[in-house]
Amino acid sequence: MNPRRPAAALALAAAALTLTGCTATGTSPSVATTASSDQATSSAPGRATVEVDEHADRTTVDVAAGTTVTLTLHSTYWSAPASSAPDVLAPNGTPTTATSPSCRPGGGCGTVTASFTARAPGTARLTATRTSCGEALNCLPEQRDYQLTVKVAG
Repeated sequence: MNPRRPAAALALAAAALTLTGCTATGTSPSVATTASSDQATSSAPGRATVEVDEHADRTTVDVAAGTTVTLTLHSTYWSAPASSAPDVLAPNGTPTTATSPSCRPGGGCGTVTASFTARAPGTARLTATRTSCGEALNCLPEQRDYQLTVKVAG
């Protein structure tokens, strides 16, 4: 057995993990829904949570008023996510950035997370932007902005 094969396979796996924050759109959305009852959403405040990430880019999520929507983007190069209609989808405090302790300088390893509460019926768009997808690596145009439409039912 060639002793270089395991090392090459490990290097390829590490490169794939490094690039996960810069994947192209078009993959199926990653949306996790949790609730404190049997329902996925609830009209009672704080009863349901919808968690989304970059895989939900350019999709629409339907939620009930009172639902918490948490957006986690897996690269520290993303700007803080913002709501286009805070009266419909209000931010819950300040977004947080968590870096990975094993990240090489300039790698952008980590997450940017923001939480919002669906306050009133209507539609809001969550957006974030970035220009860098790694140290000295400009993002392709389709990787530069994140948009999630959130429709809040009454």
